[in-house]
Amino acid sequence: MTTGDEKSLRERQESNRSAVDALEEGSSHTAPERKAFFKDVYRRAEGDPGMVPWADLAAKAKLHEWLVRHKGGGALTAIDIACGLGDNAEALADAGYVTTGFDLSDHAIRWAQKRFPDSSVTYATADLFELPQEWRGAFDLVNECYTLQSLSPDMLDETAGAVASLVKPGGRLLVYARWREDGAEASGPPWPIEKSRLHIFAGLGFELEDEDFFSLDRPGRKVPHIFAVWRKAG
Repeated sequence: MTTGDEKSLRERQESNRSAVDALEEGSSHTAPERKAFFKDVYRRAEGDPGMVPWADLAAKAKLHEWLVRHKGGGALTAIDIACGLGDNAEALADAGYVTTGFDLSDHAIRWAQKRFPDSSVTYATADLFELPQEWRGAFDLVNECYTLQSLSPDMLDETAGAVASLVKPGGRLLVYARWREDGAEASGPPWPIEKSRLHIFAGLGFELEDEDFFSLDRPGRKVPHIFAVWRKAG
């Protein structure tokens, strides 16, 4: 996607933000309500990415940069959590990983399959908290982008545990997320992760290999982000 196309998409997403926010009016952000929200966003979008605030129509740049240096070689497996419209999953596959992409929304999955009709990615509808047994500890590379922050902070431990369960011993976990200083207000969704909790995976049997702190420009503000690479004990 060109810079002009990206700007146009961002502008349409911002102009449609009120319609998306209306889906959450009166919500207490419980897990069932958050699941219903994501399903509704994709269903109501009816094929228009301008109605999906987090749709980039391109893989994350930090992910692409990492994959250039860490090819899959056709034998390693990868999974993209909450894959949405499929861009990050396709980047994993293009880098040589045998890739699965899953999302809670069947509308998102069908949309991704329509966008990439010749894809080698196995797309599936699945719930992060009710994963197929055969997926547990099965993947050499797990890509997590924005899921941790999309659920309320009181669910962070449960969400991180579910993410960690997908990684094979010795495998890697990529985490792409917004963050905030400890104690800073978070009136989400989303809820940027407190800085002291960015290392939550250290308590789940992982060692930190690398982390990159950076900011992204959003209308009227800069948003702190992190891209971290974790290795699960073998």
